[in-house]
Amino acid sequence: MRRPAAALLCAVLLAGCSGGAGERPGAADGRAQDPPRAVSAPRPLPPVVDHVPTREPVVFLTYDDGAERDPRFVGLVRERRLPVSMFLTDSVVGPGYGHFARLRAVGASIQNHTLDHPALRGLPYAGQRAEICGQQHKLRSRFGISPRLFRPPYGTYDRTTLRAAADCGITAVVLWRASLGADGELTYTRGEPRLRPGDIVSVPAGETMSPSLTERTVRLLREIERKGLRVGRLEDHVRDHVQDHPMGHSMDHPMGRPKDHLERAPGRRAVGN
Repeated sequence: MRRPAAALLCAVLLAGCSGGAGERPGAADGRAQDPPRAVSAPRPLPPVVDHVPTREPVVFLTYDDGAERDPRFVGLVRERRLPVSMFLTDSVVGPGYGHFARLRAVGASIQNHTLDHPALRGLPYAGQRAEICGQQHKLRSRFGISPRLFRPPYGTYDRTTLRAAADCGITAVVLWRASLGADGELTYTRGEPRLRPGDIVSVPAGETMSPSLTERTVRLLREIERKGLRVGRLEDHVRDHVQDHPMGHSMDHPMGRPKDHLERAPGRRAVGN
């Protein structure tokens, strides 16, 4: 009487063992394994620009930090329809975001200049990403925008900066070829010492600078007009050029490829950048 039961038990055990052979673990009970995760391609590193090649007679005015909030500057931007670019640092702007909301309403663009204005070059990825992405979040919460342009404090960066910027949604890292000095004279980081179409100009700003930001800008506009140039919208020209030259093209900047960028020599860097 026990022999049929024993035979049945043996058959069940054999079937279980043979059924497991050649199958993925867990397939016999209907639980499929999770498919392998797709590895996402790394984002292309953003180009580094101090000049945007263009046939238009335009230069680009950029202002950093957000320390100087001259109310007359809003009127100048409105009256002259100046598409200036404001690279803001959260710890510098402080409670002054309302001023930049007014500037944005009259045509200025708002861009990223980190949360706390550290020199990024040499910092670990996590720290650089926190500075850049953190300011992206601040500007999104304040203005509902996600800037595409980023200026590293003091103009210093390394490959880690470019990787962090790309991961924060930045499409171009913006330096400058010309800088307006306190004496009203333009100095140049490279190339011919004259304004050329496509040049990015840094206009230093500070709480105690004299003449005022408005007065310095008016003097600069006279110089720009004497050269037969006008002020263009930086983000539009950068966007168009990046679309024409994808995958991290350096856009005519000799140090724009993904390599470490050393700090400029003293006296050639815009104050407050």
